[in-house]
Amino acid sequence: MSDTSSLTQLARFIGQSALSSGNEAERRRAVNAIVARLQPPPRRSVGELLGAVLALSARTRRMGMPRIAIELDVFAPDGARAVRLLMPGA
Repeated sequence: MSDTSSLTQLARFIGQSALSSGNEAERRRAVNAIVARLQPPPRRSVGELLGAVLALSARTRRMGMPRIAIELDVFAPDGARAVRLLMPGA
Protein backbone atom coordinates (compact mmCIF):
# COMPACT_ATOMS: atom_id res chain seq x y z
CA MET A 1 0.00 0.00 0.00
CA SER A 2 1.21 3.49 -0.79
CA ASP A 3 2.34 5.69 2.08
CA THR A 4 0.82 8.76 0.39
CA SER A 5 -2.81 9.04 -0.51
CA SER A 6 -4.26 10.62 -3.62
CA LEU A 7 -5.46 13.57 -1.56
CA THR A 8 -1.94 14.17 -0.25
CA GLN A 9 -0.58 14.11 -3.78
CA LEU A 10 -3.29 16.52 -4.90
CA ALA A 11 -2.54 18.86 -1.99
CA ARG A 12 1.13 18.89 -3.01
CA PHE A 13 0.22 19.59 -6.63
CA ILE A 14 -2.01 22.57 -5.86
CA GLY A 15 0.08 25.66 -5.44
CA GLN A 16 2.87 24.54 -7.78
CA SER A 17 1.22 26.09 -10.80
CA ALA A 18 2.60 29.40 -12.03
CA LEU A 19 -1.01 30.52 -12.42
CA SER A 20 -1.44 30.56 -8.64
CA SER A 21 1.65 32.71 -8.12
CA GLY A 22 1.30 36.06 -6.38
CA ASN A 23 3.61 37.64 -8.97
CA GLU A 24 1.62 39.23 -11.79
CA ALA A 25 4.47 38.91 -14.32
CA GLU A 26 4.85 35.19 -13.63
CA ARG A 27 1.10 34.61 -14.03
CA ARG A 28 1.13 36.56 -17.31
CA ARG A 29 4.03 34.43 -18.63
CA ALA A 30 2.15 31.25 -17.72
CA VAL A 31 -1.02 32.40 -19.48
CA ASN A 32 0.96 33.49 -22.55
CA ALA A 33 2.65 30.08 -22.69
CA ILE A 34 -0.75 28.34 -22.58
CA VAL A 35 -2.11 30.60 -25.34
CA ALA A 36 0.97 30.00 -27.51
CA ARG A 37 0.49 26.22 -27.25
CA LEU A 38 -3.16 26.57 -28.29
CA GLN A 39 -2.30 28.42 -31.52
CA PRO A 40 -2.58 26.32 -34.70
CA PRO A 41 0.74 25.41 -36.34
CA PRO A 42 1.91 27.68 -39.17
CA ARG A 43 0.55 26.81 -42.60
CA ARG A 44 2.93 25.16 -45.01
CA SER A 45 3.19 25.99 -48.65
CA VAL A 46 2.30 23.47 -51.34
CA GLY A 47 5.99 23.25 -52.28
CA GLU A 48 6.98 22.29 -48.71
CA LEU A 49 4.28 19.64 -48.52
CA LEU A 50 5.24 18.24 -51.93
CA GLY A 51 8.89 18.10 -50.84
CA ALA A 52 7.93 16.13 -47.73
CA VAL A 53 5.83 13.68 -49.76
CA LEU A 54 8.65 13.16 -52.27
CA ALA A 55 11.20 12.59 -49.50
CA LEU A 56 8.97 10.01 -47.80
CA SER A 57 8.26 8.33 -51.13
CA ALA A 58 11.97 8.05 -51.96
CA ARG A 59 12.78 6.72 -48.49
CA THR A 60 10.02 4.12 -48.73
CA ARG A 61 11.16 3.05 -52.17
CA ARG A 62 14.77 2.66 -50.95
CA MET A 63 13.64 0.59 -47.97
CA GLY A 64 11.82 -1.82 -50.26
CA MET A 65 14.69 -2.33 -52.67
CA PRO A 66 17.37 -4.99 -52.06
CA ARG A 67 20.79 -3.95 -50.73
CA ILE A 68 23.54 -3.52 -53.30
CA ALA A 69 27.34 -3.40 -53.24
CA ILE A 70 29.24 -0.98 -55.44
CA GLU A 71 32.80 -1.61 -56.63
CA LEU A 72 34.49 1.09 -58.67
CA ASP A 73 37.94 0.84 -60.26
CA VAL A 74 39.58 3.88 -61.83
CA PHE A 75 42.65 3.41 -63.99
CA ALA A 76 45.28 5.93 -65.00
CA PRO A 77 46.13 6.40 -68.70
CA ASP A 78 49.16 4.11 -68.32
CA GLY A 79 46.92 1.24 -67.17
CA ALA A 80 47.80 1.35 -63.47
CA ARG A 81 45.02 1.39 -60.92
CA ALA A 82 44.44 4.94 -59.71
CA VAL A 83 41.55 4.41 -57.30
CA ARG A 84 39.63 1.43 -56.02
CA LEU A 85 36.48 2.21 -54.08
CA LEU A 86 34.40 -0.51 -52.41
CA MET A 87 31.06 0.41 -50.84
CA PRO A 88 29.42 -2.73 -49.46
CA GLY A 89 25.76 -2.33 -48.63
CA ALA A 90 25.61 1.25 -49.92
